Amino acid sequence: MKPILKLYRGYANDQELIVMGHVFKPTTASDYDFQKRSFKNATSVLKLFQIKTIPNYDVYLKYGDSQIHTKTLDDGFFKFCIPLKEETGFGWMNYQVSITHKNETISCASTFIRPHEGTLGIISDIDDTFLVSHTHNFFRKLYILLFRNVNDRKIFDDVVSHYQALSSAGRNNKEEKNAFFYISSSEWNLYSFIVRFTKIHELPRAVILLKDIKTGIADFFMSGRGNHDHKFDKIKHVLEFYPNLKYVLLGDDSQHDPMLYERICKIFPVTVKAVYIRQTRKRQKESTKAILKNLENLEVSVCYFKHSSEAIEHSKRIGIMK
Repeated sequence: MKPILKLYRGYANDQELIVMGHVFKPTTASDYDFQKRSFKNATSVLKLFQIKTIPNYDVYLKYGDSQIHTKTLDDGFFKFCIPLKEETGFGWMNYQVSITHKNETISCASTFIRPHEGTLGIISDIDDTFLVSHTHNFFRKLYILLFRNVNDRKIFDDVVSHYQALSSAGRNNKEEKNAFFYISSSEWNLYSFIVRFTKIHELPRAVILLKDIKTGIADFFMSGRGNHDHKFDKIKHVLEFYPNLKYVLLGDDSQHDPMLYERICKIFPVTVKAVYIRQTRKRQKESTKAILKNLENLEVSVCYFKHSSEAIEHSKRIGIMK
């Protein structure tokens, strides 16, 4: 049996290209079946957390006329960070990575974005920000993840309209889009699910940055929980990678988004234009209100909203979008 090569969407600026993926051990288990329901869906989801990775495996990136070689890390993850020596154009472009197994080449293609020159970047959480997940209720969250397939999962009203408008904000050319990132505490195991969900609901195409892969059933029950510093690190990296953009940060109050975004705004005091926090319970949280008030003192525009229609009106009011 052959090892499995999995690629993720990458991104580039005018100096550097970053692409990434995993190499997994051979398996007889099929990939996540998005059409299964009830217990069959649960079995399919659990299989996503039973994968095994291959450390120190040779991986090759085709770049122009050259082939760049690296090896996977201890968890099977690989990442190419390479300098761009020539103009690559703008928008979404293809890249190709390969591995070898018994003298056979296994190739896989994905895409990376080099955003068109602009002024705005958007970073959004996933669970309970646009995907209804009930993160604050552990057992309900697990039930939905196990027994509701991707077609049955719910999205908040009007969130698509808001995100699509943000994606096109300040653009006269319909082909040009603002840089969009979905950064979440969900694990790489759920990458295909997230891609499929965003496509079904016509959310903006985005770079997706997730938490370290999990490789056991016990890990599944901790999915999306634990330390969230990885989100802070990834958001900080994006702001440093595209330093000339002004950013809109979207999250919710179910976990740590307000605190993470406050830390980001303190470090980048002229970079973040607006922070949006979705209210996930009947009442607004006093701790979140205090954080957002502090951000207003840093001249960051904030919106603590229950319905996306409120966020849309706020974005229009502050001039982010028409």
